[in-house]
Amino acid sequence: MTAIPHDDHAHHGPAKGLWRWVVTTNHKDIGAMYLWLSFAMFLLGGAFAMVIRAELFQPGFSLVAPEFFNQMTTMHGLIMVFGAVMPAFVGLANYMIPLMIGAPDMALPRLNNLSFWILPFAFLILVSTLFMEGGGPNFGWTFYAPLSTTYGPPSTVFFILSMHIMGASSIMGAINIIVTIWNMRAPGMTWMKMPLFVWTWLITAFLLIMVMPVLAGLITMMLLDITAQTSFFNAAGGGSPLLFQHLFWFFGHPEVYIMILPAFGIISAIIPAFARKPLFGYASMVYATAAIAILSFFVWAHHMFTVGMPFAAQLFFMISTMIIAVPTGVKVFNWVATMIGGSMTFEVPMLFAIAFVVLFTIGGFSGLMLAIAPVDYQYHDTYFVVAHFHYVLVPGAVFSIMAGVYYWLPKWTGNMFHEGLAKVHFWMSFVGVNVAFFPQHFVGLAGMPRRIPDYPLQFANFNMISSMGAFLFGLSQLLFMFIVIKCVMGGKKAEAKPWEGAEGLEWDLPSPLPYHTFETPPEIK
Repeated sequence: MTAIPHDDHAHHGPAKGLWRWVVTTNHKDIGAMYLWLSFAMFLLGGAFAMVIRAELFQPGFSLVAPEFFNQMTTMHGLIMVFGAVMPAFVGLANYMIPLMIGAPDMALPRLNNLSFWILPFAFLILVSTLFMEGGGPNFGWTFYAPLSTTYGPPSTVFFILSMHIMGASSIMGAINIIVTIWNMRAPGMTWMKMPLFVWTWLITAFLLIMVMPVLAGLITMMLLDITAQTSFFNAAGGGSPLLFQHLFWFFGHPEVYIMILPAFGIISAIIPAFARKPLFGYASMVYATAAIAILSFFVWAHHMFTVGMPFAAQLFFMISTMIIAVPTGVKVFNWVATMIGGSMTFEVPMLFAIAFVVLFTIGGFSGLMLAIAPVDYQYHDTYFVVAHFHYVLVPGAVFSIMAGVYYWLPKWTGNMFHEGLAKVHFWMSFVGVNVAFFPQHFVGLAGMPRRIPDYPLQFANFNMISSMGAFLFGLSQLLFMFIVIKCVMGGKKAEAKPWEGAEGLEWDLPSPLPYHTFETPPEIK
């Protein structure tokens, strides 16, 4: 008796044209759609950032109304965090994890389809708030109450709805990833043989499941404060604005690790490939990732040193924040140790990976500075904080996503991207990021507050330089889009092993990868 191949569309024939993308349960299709959505959101969030930097190009220069400027800072943060970085990592997870562990697909393909398709609607709702009466959210991406609940625009309820949808998508995606990794590894793929990208995503998925319900509870309390006259965060009604900060950062701090742990996994795949030697300290990398995830629940109030918390609490959060730097340092040490003595070549993915290690470390050091409670009184809510988290998130999360795309693109498409243009993209991005964000350390230390549309004259030069760097970085992403589309459309055929010496499970498959991972590779047929 022959087995009948399973096909959802066995009775109706396979779905054709655009409809195929709506009903698909194939992990590669869904991964690709996540990546394109996140890139669209990246360009949109970037456009908002360009408005911010244009406004700050000169003091006394009024390009947009201050109210609109506040909407731009808020929307830029929300779109970049929830629309660009997170869906991009989920897309990479969807595409690569089944291949890396030898699974035919994700464990819950229909759930996978649903968790993607609710996202575009979440972002449509979020962006539509800009066109509503009173404008979009104008209270910062941290949406502190009572600013957001008592004084926010009427569109705040739509913002809350969109956040709920994004959270539901994240939880479904995380459940899918955990079940897939737990149950669907190929025979012989033991825990300590899994690629680090799989490990980092397994741990990230647990983080998501633990913190997303906290965010859901928080925005539900906001919704009740706005619509049902409760007073969770309104001091006049017996509530506590500080309660909001505690709940938000209990979600928000693990969230920033959700945005960086998968990056560690990508970098841990790329550096050994181009250093042509195995990753140094594999087991310590796994334990360090788990340690970071666990410790991330104990550091949330380091965002709140200036709220008047007890001395003992400040001491606790200060020390726990410094401790979390240790496993992160272990990772940086291991990446550098992997490169030492390797026969390195500097293809584009490796350039992004090295830039990641250097610049992410700078971001880590400024984070250690912010962890010192008495000094944080000076840094708090200045541009120093903006510089710090952009050094962690742009060269950290964004560069690692770009590194991963360049690394796997030959496998995805069967074509080689244009190496020369990609190197131009790298150098434009590298220079742009540093010119944009390094001067912000200086204006921050000099006392320039964040989230303001205008500033005194003494900050003018650094802000002009910062804006020029930001425009350069923004422009270079259009080149990135051109390179990727050009590669997808055609070009020089990729070798079966596009990066010679890059050993790993995914390289044992032909280029491009077969449509289904369970199809027989052509050389076996």
